[in-house]
Amino acid sequence: MDQEKHWNRISSTYEDEIFDVFKSDKHKILPTYFRKHANKNHTAIDFGCGVGKAFKYLSPIFKSVLATDISDELIAIARKKNYSNITYKQADLTNKRVRFPLSDFAFCCNVIMLPEVERNLDMIINIGKSLKPKGYAMIVVPSLESALYSAWQLIEWSKKEGIKPAEIDKDELSSLKNSKTDIVQGLIQIDNVTTKHYSREELYVLFERAGLRITALEKIEYEWNTEFNSPPTWMKAPYPWDWLIECKRM
Repeated sequence: MDQEKHWNRISSTYEDEIFDVFKSDKHKILPTYFRKHANKNHTAIDFGCGVGKAFKYLSPIFKSVLATDISDELIAIARKKNYSNITYKQADLTNKRVRFPLSDFAFCCNVIMLPEVERNLDMIINIGKSLKPKGYAMIVVPSLESALYSAWQLIEWSKKEGIKPAEIDKDELSSLKNSKTDIVQGLIQIDNVTTKHYSREELYVLFERAGLRITALEKIEYEWNTEFNSPPTWMKAPYPWDWLIECKRM
């Protein structure tokens, strides 16, 4: 898939099509971590800024913010938010030759999830290269454990309604319709788009390869209605989640 064309094409419907992590963050984990790293003498980069949903959190707490995205159409929408301390750069984060100014802090939310798994590592490496020696990054990625757990909950739900696992409509488990080797690699379907998901242990290995040390790994939990239409009332904690990785240069 040509990522630039894809994101330019959906830019006008971005708000309706793209999951809003900030709105759905059940325990407001992201704002807590932003406050932890706030420093008005520091600079920040928002990788994959989209339409600028992170701007209201980043702009007030950093001296300046560089907002980057592969889509110039999304950047054009983000510019309309008119923050005086934010500048913009159209860039492909998978490009091994791309360069960014060194920053104290980086944020990247649900960008590193391409089906071409090697390109995801390229993005992590580029984020690491953008950090100053004592710089930190906050990165959000989909959780493989959560995807499998949600599928398990669907099976439990079906059994409570008298439907055996073998009798479940295949469309109900369409997120797992990829090949076995794809699923082992964390390639799960979201709205018929193959999306990379990560296991906890895999993240530690990949980030070490990228020269980054994970300092915290937390769940950003969401309500069950982000996974299912009209989930049953008995379906409670633990909730589905994305991984929030806090890391620093090694």
